[in-house]
Amino acid sequence: MKEYQSLSHTRWDCKYHVVFIPKRRKKRVFGVLREQLVEVFHELALHKESKIVEGHLRHDHLHMCLSIPPRYAVSNVVAYLKGKSAIVIARRFAGRCRNFTGQSFWARGYFVSMIGLTGSRV
Repeated sequence: MKEYQSLSHTRWDCKYHVVFIPKRRKKRVFGVLREQLVEVFHELALHKESKIVEGHLRHDHLHMCLSIPPRYAVSNVVAYLKGKSAIVIARRFAGRCRNFTGQSFWARGYFVSMIGLTGSRV
């Protein structure tokens, strides 16, 4: 039987496959950031009580399996991860102390699908 996570009045197992890309999809930029992005995303996910179950940083895009509690919308968590990670990237690698409007690292939008709904009964 599955191990479900629990909140005060809820038992849950909500997992999502999320994919998003950097704005310019340059392979060399992603290669430099690879190791540091892993720890940044894990830390940011914990801020939203979420967990990265599995993740893959490809040459020009990112795959993550996120476990998100039902109290948070997937769109809010993904927007938070993309926004805050762009700020961290700008501060660490571009030498900026602020992330000004219009300077974003990630492209608009993302792909998401639910994981684990097959075979469940109500």
